[in-house]
Amino acid sequence: MADDPSSRVVFGVRPVEELCRARPREVAVVYLAEGHRSREIDVAVATAKDRGIAVEIRPRALVAGLAGAPAHQGIVAIAGEYHYCRIEDMLAAAQAASEEPLLLLLDCITDPQNFGALVRSAEVLGAHGVIIPDKHAAPVTGAVVKASAGASERMRIARVRNLLGTIDWLGSQGVRVWGAAAERGVPLVQAELIGPTGLVVGAEGRGLREAVARRCAGIVQIPQRGQVSSLNASAAGALLLYEAMRQRLIARP
Repeated sequence: MADDPSSRVVFGVRPVEELCRARPREVAVVYLAEGHRSREIDVAVATAKDRGIAVEIRPRALVAGLAGAPAHQGIVAIAGEYHYCRIEDMLAAAQAASEEPLLLLLDCITDPQNFGALVRSAEVLGAHGVIIPDKHAAPVTGAVVKASAGASERMRIARVRNLLGTIDWLGSQGVRVWGAAAERGVPLVQAELIGPTGLVVGAEGRGLREAVARRCAGIVQIPQRGQVSSLNASAAGALLLYEAMRQRLIARP
């Protein structure tokens, strides 16, 4: 049940609090495990109650069973299906903020921990949205919300049928899409990321699919000096987003 995308169980203090703040109408109820109290839990419970969400005490075993993970921290929220947004909404949000679009595209990221960490980096570093394919990729589940520390409830996430076609469409809208590769491409600090930009991160181990790389306007490489073959997907994505933010901060008048 914890990973059923049609009825999400969000677990962990920070994710539940962020869910209640950002999407209170989607929360049916918050369950608090017997005997679990802390200042952080009190804040999450107060946030839920302030927004008219019922909070009920339940046995620890029931809460643990709903979460399906040991890191539930004694609190879960039962929410409806995650509502993905449109890419047009991301571009409109950038325009409303008088900013150039910055989008993160994920090529077949199947691990919820990596997906959640990437969403968290996107939210922290100012991206206007995250785009994922609807097949061979992790959907937004409770595990993803937990890994993102609740950032998934604030980040615009779009799910598309065809990532290749989406890259083409973004190009037609003036968004330059860069693919990230470990062994080739323009060094990251030399890539122009100030204008409308999309950044594509490939799957753990396999990296960027060649078909995706061919559709990108350019390939960017993160220089490495160590002996390990490459960074993991979430670390690479964070570095790409940070460099985009750095360039944009410098370029601001």
